[in-house]
Amino acid sequence: MATFISHSPAETGSFGERWGRAAQPGLVIGLSGDLGAGKTQLVKGIARGLGITAQVHSPTFTLVNEYGGGRLRLFHLDLYRLETRGRSFPPGWRNFCNRMG
Repeated sequence: MATFISHSPAETGSFGERWGRAAQPGLVIGLSGDLGAGKTQLVKGIARGLGITAQVHSPTFTLVNEYGGGRLRLFHLDLYRLETRGRSFPPGWRNFCNRMG
C-alpha cells in the first residue's frame, strides 16, 4: 500500500492526473479515507489524466459513476454507505465487473 500526503486540493488533483496518464487497462485503485479527505479530488485528477472532460462527482448516493470519452473508461465507486462487509458486494456486482472487462 502506498501513502501520499497532499497539502492542497490542487496537489491531490495533480497527483491523480499523473496516475491517469500512466493508467493501463485493468488498473484498480482503492482509496480509503474519511468524508472530505480528498478521494473525489484525486479521482477528478485521474479523469483529467485519462482525457475525460466530463464533470466528476462523488457517487455517494449512486454507488457508482461511469465516465467515458477518455483513453480508458473510468468507474468511480463509493462503498462508504454500505453498512457491513457482507454488503460490500451488492446484487449485480458480478455483472458490473464483467462490464468493466
